Amino acid sequence: MRKIMPLYFSRYSYSLFRYFRIINIMLDIKFIKENPDLIKEAVRKKHVKFDVDELLKVEEERTQNLLLVENLRAEQNKVTEKISQTTDKVAREQLIDEMRTFKEHLKEKEAKLEGVMKKWRDLMIQAPNVPDMSVPEGADETANQEIKRWGDIPTFSFKPKDHIELMEKLDLVDLERGVKVSGFRGYFLKNEAALLSFAIWQYAMDALVTKGFSPLIVPSRVKKEVLLGTGYLPHGEDDLFKTQDDDYLAGTGEVGTMGYFMNDVIAGTDLPIKIAAFSPCFRREAGSYGKDVKGLIRVHEFFKVEQLILCEASHEESVKWHEELTKNAEELLQALKLPYRIVTLCGGEMGKPHVKTYDIETWIPSEGKYRETHSSSYYHDFQTRRLGIKYKDAEGKTKYAHSLNNTAIATPRIIAAIIENYQQADGSIAVPEVLKKYIGKDVIK
Repeated sequence: MRKIMPLYFSRYSYSLFRYFRIINIMLDIKFIKENPDLIKEAVRKKHVKFDVDELLKVEEERTQNLLLVENLRAEQNKVTEKISQTTDKVAREQLIDEMRTFKEHLKEKEAKLEGVMKKWRDLMIQAPNVPDMSVPEGADETANQEIKRWGDIPTFSFKPKDHIELMEKLDLVDLERGVKVSGFRGYFLKNEAALLSFAIWQYAMDALVTKGFSPLIVPSRVKKEVLLGTGYLPHGEDDLFKTQDDDYLAGTGEVGTMGYFMNDVIAGTDLPIKIAAFSPCFRREAGSYGKDVKGLIRVHEFFKVEQLILCEASHEESVKWHEELTKNAEELLQALKLPYRIVTLCGGEMGKPHVKTYDIETWIPSEGKYRETHSSSYYHDFQTRRLGIKYKDAEGKTKYAHSLNNTAIATPRIIAAIIENYQQADGSIAVPEVLKKYIGKDVIK
């Protein structure tokens, strides 16, 4: 294979204290202390709630208490050694009595340090990553900046139907039984729609493998620490399905793939590592009830081929691979001849972990607008620092890798776009040229 957040945070305190004894966390505190204004600017630009001054105050308290405890432990070691070397019984008993009092004092200071450390971790895990200077200002999607359009908007000699009507008439989907079996937003894909799904996955995987990506099927059920590491907890819990065992179902193959490399030290010569990850994905779509309540645009269970790259710790490398990942997704849409546009997300639309994000939006004829079908992001070492993913450079120095990911293709959302853009006057659906060999026919009717 090497070749091949707004929630009240105290609910996580005890589990986080356990997890972050063994994995690294968030931004480097040294970086925050040296660049507080930069973090404050990130808070402002991303429109998140976070008090940098409070963190710095707690950091000072943590440093002072840690130094005190370390000095007390060193003194304890000296007294313990002195006891072991004392032969006079009376003197030895006196030292032991003094040690009992000393231990109680140390225990109190350790308890205080643990309380400070818990508060410090709670704050550190919420510190946002610093967005790139090119990220637009703005609080919501209305401020996203369009940077590119590709393809001609299709014109029809008839009023275009939506994918639901088209697919139901061709016996390609059963939403009623989907709801009966799976609940709200449930669906069954049938006949050629099922074949179309397999065709899309295979076509995307074929295209990425030829570009040097290693295929990987990743688990959707993931542990809490992997979601914490990738930045989907704590702020994204409302959109995650949770198991009875306190694990979660991931909304993207990025989570399982990053977890695969957790606590690894990678040879620098193996970078970049390029993965094409396939997985079922699950999202509660919290806050979206009333939107797209029927159809395949917004569902709870879907499938993705996800691109993921680990590269050396260089901003220039991250930018280069970010553009490359986005280009790969574009080429898939261009091969499918689906019109799309690319927007740069504004600060308020980005997640806390992200440095920069592009969304690719594909044209949906029945709605007369573009809808988001792909997302492409880079994080610098935000995720890898949390997950302990490092590499050794040419000089033998250990550094945190940079991480990036991008949706190569996601179904069934892209199926809705294909069905609508390829519809014909008689209600049949032309099959995109690049998928015909997988489907075995030119037209679905």
